[in-house]
Amino acid sequence: MSTGVEVEHGRGDWQTYGDLSNYQQGKYQIKTFNKVSPVGLARFHADQYDVRTGEDEAANAHAILLRSHKLQEDDVPNTVRAIARCGAGTNNIPVPRMTELGIPVFNTPGANANAVKELVLCAMLLGSRKIVDGINHMKDLGSQGLARERVEKDKAMFGGQEIKGKTLAVIGLGHIGAMTARDAEGLGMNVKGYDPGLSVQSAMKLPRDMQLVDSITTAVSGADYISINIPYVKGEGGTHGIIGKDVVSHFSPNAVLMNFARGELVDSDAMKEFLDSGDGKYISDFPEDLLWDHKNTIILPHLGASTEEAEDAAASMAADTIRNYLENGTIKNSVNFPDTNLEDRPKETVRFTVVNKNVPGALAAITDAISSEGLNIVQQINHSRGDIAYNVCDIDTTKHDGVVEFKNVQEKITMVEGVISTRIIYGKAGTGYAKNIEGEYFI
Repeated sequence: MSTGVEVEHGRGDWQTYGDLSNYQQGKYQIKTFNKVSPVGLARFHADQYDVRTGEDEAANAHAILLRSHKLQEDDVPNTVRAIARCGAGTNNIPVPRMTELGIPVFNTPGANANAVKELVLCAMLLGSRKIVDGINHMKDLGSQGLARERVEKDKAMFGGQEIKGKTLAVIGLGHIGAMTARDAEGLGMNVKGYDPGLSVQSAMKLPRDMQLVDSITTAVSGADYISINIPYVKGEGGTHGIIGKDVVSHFSPNAVLMNFARGELVDSDAMKEFLDSGDGKYISDFPEDLLWDHKNTIILPHLGASTEEAEDAAASMAADTIRNYLENGTIKNSVNFPDTNLEDRPKETVRFTVVNKNVPGALAAITDAISSEGLNIVQQINHSRGDIAYNVCDIDTTKHDGVVEFKNVQEKITMVEGVISTRIIYGKAGTGYAKNIEGEYFI
């Protein structure tokens, strides 16, 4: 929706944008790292977006999409408004620094949940039926020309158990945990789970007969299988080594622990002691020095999201999230900014967004600067998260020529102490962005 408003500063002010010959005016430039699914990239419509992949020059990128690339600050030009990770984890992105720079970092929770859930179900079977040992044995026999002769005779060496009727403990009941619990019940298992932060949305997806308990130790006690599905959080009160000696001491002797969340969640010393003492198993896609070659351990490559469907879903979600932010100022699924959604911009308005430090007086200074230019706010929302605040307001344009006022008010607000960046959204892609860089006005 365009109002006919012109807010762009002179092109001579754009010298800090990099190579202008490489910039397509009137389009958002998207830089990708890694091989991002074409299905997701197709969400960026060519009439509004210029997508740069691989080694393509992207000195003026407005947003970044990536998978596993370890992002450095040098990868992020001053023009970048947002970053999206095609996956749930963001440990390859310097999130605290991006927050200081006023850049929201998005992830894609749930996009790879089905792929990981299927891997957990596979792990239960691997931990029950000695499938890996059997495959290796048959390859060895085959190399000796004995496979056909021994295929029936040697099956007794690889006896196992069925998962039907067994108990699964699910630690963490978010997207993956809830799906795992539901499908495990469908396989005839008894399911119990623990999640102190269980959301209403996730709770509604749980099996009706599932037992919810109040601690990890209660969940793992008596369980035949244990699935960890919680985020890794460093520091005091975090989840580093949360599956430690106290929790492991409550494991059944033959319990199978499945960890497709993060290797650091498990105390390797405690787990090794458990594996040494009996027939319990550890199955994960995170190799640990003490555990990777243990006879009771099965370590896989990091396959959780390695399906075409998961890669397509994550890239599509990331692209939609970036589009919604660039085009509407909406924040959803950010790991460092507050969720913020203002209703659709009314006709005859421009949308003004402000990223600022969450300090007293900042909001008042912003609204004062707008009113001092004779501008009227039609609707507004202000949310904060930690040290950052995000403001979205729609400003009436019907009584203004739309040139001087918006340039002036943007510069005035951008240079307010504590403000990091501002953006005017009025229908022309890629324009209307300004930053306060160490007291210098960058546009």
